[in-house]
Amino acid sequence: MKFAHMADCHIGSWRDPKLKDTSTLAFIKAVDKCIKEKVDFILIAGDMFNTSFPRLDNLKTVVTKFKQLKDLNISVYIVPGSHDYSPSGRTILDVLEEAGLFVNVFKGTVEDGKLKLNFTIDKKTGAKITGMLGKRGTLERLYYEKLITENLEKESGYKIFVFHSGIDELKPKELENIISQPLSLLPKGFDYYAGGHVHIVDDKKIEGYGTIAYPGPLFPNSFAELEKLESGGFYIVEDENLRWEHIQIYNIEKLQLDCGHKNPEKIKDEILNHFKNKELNNTIVLIRLQGILDSGKPSDIDFREIFAFLYNKSAYFVMKSSHAVMSKEFDEIKTDARNVEDIESFLIKEHLGQIKVDNLSVEKEEQLVKSLMEALSAEKQEGETVPDFEKRLKSDISKILEMELS
Repeated sequence: MKFAHMADCHIGSWRDPKLKDTSTLAFIKAVDKCIKEKVDFILIAGDMFNTSFPRLDNLKTVVTKFKQLKDLNISVYIVPGSHDYSPSGRTILDVLEEAGLFVNVFKGTVEDGKLKLNFTIDKKTGAKITGMLGKRGTLERLYYEKLITENLEKESGYKIFVFHSGIDELKPKELENIISQPLSLLPKGFDYYAGGHVHIVDDKKIEGYGTIAYPGPLFPNSFAELEKLESGGFYIVEDENLRWEHIQIYNIEKLQLDCGHKNPEKIKDEILNHFKNKELNNTIVLIRLQGILDSGKPSDIDFREIFAFLYNKSAYFVMKSSHAVMSKEFDEIKTDARNVEDIESFLIKEHLGQIKVDNLSVEKEEQLVKSLMEALSAEKQEGETVPDFEKRLKSDISKILEMELS
């Protein structure tokens, strides 16, 4: 028996025009590898799509690959995930299943308020497959708590449980805050537990349960995931041996730079020097900055020049994370109840002079902004109707503008 275990394809997840097709490309490569490996069937443990109703161009590509698998007699078994599940009812997964392109193995009946799952038997291998869908906020836990496990655990043969949830005992430290559920909610005695939802690559054999595996996404879905994972992949399981198949779409070049005791010009020069001799063709460049500047503001870092330089070196896409960079002046402001006005004043001064108005000095602009903020913080008085409140607010603002701009 030889099968593939994918999860978290998230087709359609990236919105940027240059990255919007990456998840689709990763899916195409994964399916092609499965065909080359001559797997008996494929498991997809949730989040095939990033939404319950994906874009038509993505859907067309996926349908083409599913048809190819069907023609080659390679069955596909899925469960809905937290992204492609819809509480309102039917999703595109239902349509594709009705078209005979895959089988949703989350099937069963409700008996006396309890959930009884049924097995789907793979005709080629005899493997018995069932599973649980995923919901946002791990709301599927309610299903697990009502799940009848006796029939599942007593069933003989090679059994696979497909699920889309985080498991408390299997979470890495960096993901300890994500919502998850205890391992004890899963039925025992299965040979293979095909996990999804948690974007990690990990597999463990646990006594009483068998092998529990997470293959990670087919392509990373965020800046942080690109930093950590760099690429995606999936498992091929053959005779109980797992092999992780790497899916390479783009190369990754990363830079983490401490901006402490540096000015914006020096930071720009260090970034340019770091990439000066790098080959960046077909490469996603990730730049993460952090620390407290010695002088100047984060907005003074000339990212326009940096990006132009990198794209001139044939970088495919450039991403930056600079939210952890602070100016020295801002860091010196302590955020407590006694100096809220100091914080507001600092933020206002940071942005003064961006809009040119005749006869409006910087001092008058600062006073104007403060007066408008005070007026806009007014609350509706008891017994005052919404139209009257809006009328009063507009009147107060008009008076401020007339006084300050006259």
